[in-house]
Amino acid sequence: MRSPGLAALELKRFGRGKLPRAALVAVTLLPLLYGALYLWSFWDPYGRLDRIPVALVNDDRGAFAAGRKISAGDEITRGLRDSEVFAWHEVSAAEARRGVEDGSFYLSLTMPADLSERIASSSGDAPETGALQVRTNDANNYIVGQLSRTVFSEVRTAASTNASRSFLDRIFISFSGIHDSTERAAKGADQLRSGISRAQKGSEDLADGLRTAKDGSGELAGGLRKLNKGAGDLETGAQQVADGTQSLADKVNGVADDVRPYLRDNGKTIAESARLVADSAQAVRDNLGVLVKAAPAAATGARQASAELDGVYRTRCEEQPVPDTAVCPPLQRARTAAADVAVVADDLNTLVRDDHGDLKSLDGRLATLREQAQALAEHAPRLDEDLEGAVTKINALNTGAWDVAQGADRLHTGIAGAKKGASALDTGVGELKSGADTLDGGIFALADGSAELAGGLSDGVAKIPDYDKEDRDRRTEVMADPVQLASRSLHPAPNYGTGFAPYFIPLSLWVGAMVAYMLIQPLNRRALAVGAAARRIALAGWLPVAAIGLLQAGALLSVLHWAIGLEMAHAAGTAAFLILVTCCFAAIVQWLNACFGAAGRILVLALLMLQLTSAGGTYPVQTSPGFFGAIHPFLPMSYVVEALRRLITGGGLGPVWGACGVLAAFTAGALVLTTVSARRKQVWTFDRLHPELSL
Repeated sequence: MRSPGLAALELKRFGRGKLPRAALVAVTLLPLLYGALYLWSFWDPYGRLDRIPVALVNDDRGAFAAGRKISAGDEITRGLRDSEVFAWHEVSAAEARRGVEDGSFYLSLTMPADLSERIASSSGDAPETGALQVRTNDANNYIVGQLSRTVFSEVRTAASTNASRSFLDRIFISFSGIHDSTERAAKGADQLRSGISRAQKGSEDLADGLRTAKDGSGELAGGLRKLNKGAGDLETGAQQVADGTQSLADKVNGVADDVRPYLRDNGKTIAESARLVADSAQAVRDNLGVLVKAAPAAATGARQASAELDGVYRTRCEEQPVPDTAVCPPLQRARTAAADVAVVADDLNTLVRDDHGDLKSLDGRLATLREQAQALAEHAPRLDEDLEGAVTKINALNTGAWDVAQGADRLHTGIAGAKKGASALDTGVGELKSGADTLDGGIFALADGSAELAGGLSDGVAKIPDYDKEDRDRRTEVMADPVQLASRSLHPAPNYGTGFAPYFIPLSLWVGAMVAYMLIQPLNRRALAVGAAARRIALAGWLPVAAIGLLQAGALLSVLHWAIGLEMAHAAGTAAFLILVTCCFAAIVQWLNACFGAAGRILVLALLMLQLTSAGGTYPVQTSPGFFGAIHPFLPMSYVVEALRRLITGGGLGPVWGACGVLAAFTAGALVLTTVSARRKQVWTFDRLHPELSL
């Protein structure tokens, strides 16, 4: 008999009574318990999180920042209630602790009393972080704790973003304030630059005027030095003349009787002395004119220079809000020196002006003395002829000589003082000139610096942002949450059940094949007894279970799709692939049962456990210990899970075709091994007649 006939005979056994038929139906529907029922139980758990009771404690007392009230706890509470993530119950902190402990609440979320204060501090001088307090109890449910970490991470991110908005908004407002202040500073710098430019022009004029004054004071000091030397010579000569005339008068008056022979013998000497007196008187007269002309001009120049320097000092050092410490001290010394020089020049001018009458009188006396001295020089050879007249003239000459000597002494003293004052004037004007040059250089540098400052501030105003409210709100929104997660799944699974269907479908089909071979013999005993071909015996034992497997797969897909709602990207491909999976699993389970007998059933269960733990159906196999990663490529369910993911969720079909090749190889290999086992089973042994283990 051929293999299909043998398979049909095996299935007919289940039609001889109600219990066998019920057993066949139960075997056919058994995968629904693992596939449909189990997937249905957690088909979309994330869509029902609003049924999980969670305690919510809002102890936040609020805070004030930037003139407005912040109630972060109330805002978070409203957001959580609107989200409907959990079944929130607002309770006290004590009730939340008791509920998490006894299981009334799966977890609790507490907003502390200082939450708003800490969030508001982000826009102040001492920012602090706020903390949401989550309490879980894995003794109630471990998965809920894991879910809460994801949910509360989003809550924390939202609260942090809200706090960042407040902080960044204050920063952008500060930018606007800095922009306005810098703009005002730039305008002030322009005004400062204009004022410094005017001061620079004044300092240049002052320096030029002081250079002219320095030249004049130098000329005045030089002239006074010459005049002082002439006055000294005049004083000395006048004194000598006075002494000579006195001695002459004394001698003439004392020895009038004896003078005639003396005059007659010394006439030439007297004439020479008289001419010397005349020349000296003329020299003094010439120098008096220079003094009279130079003194007023020197006094006027000194006063003008002192006034100009005093004005510069008031402008730069007394009227400025912040005096220049590098210029003011030397400018003060120069100002004092100029004032002293002006006083000396005024004194000299006063002396010349007040004593102008005496100078004129002195000039007249000098003229008279010169005339008399010339006359004496002319008449000296004839003095002896006119003794009486000579005595009278000598007495007059003596009186005039003493007057000249006294005037020359006063003149020399005054000119010496004027000389000293002129030297001080020249030194002071020189210091003023140096200070003016330094001042001019400093103001020039200050002008450059003020121009650079004004330009820099103007450039800075253009670079400092000035945001209006709309722009500030937009930038605050971006910077508070600068990076957003643009998540996009190429082939998204709509729910939890769809994601796990590729794992539970092969599990249910494996269990279906395993239970089917508990009812159907892997090798037909009658065929073994009559010596049928081993290949036919193997096929005869495989075909009934494969047929039942097809019914199991059809029932499972129908319930998953029509009752539960499983949507498949490739429905026809999924059905065709499950046919191959059913045939492969039936062949493998048949071989284990045929080869190992009762122990084979244990091996089938053990192989199922190995496949479930290494197929990567829940977590990636890379996260499992190395042992499971090592056996992963050698087990058929690994390929089934990967292929069903592509067929159900979508994606490239390369793994599907690879899995088909692997499953076909497993099917063929298992059937060959079953054939070998069938050939061996045709030889009856004592162990087969009395097996050590029977299940």
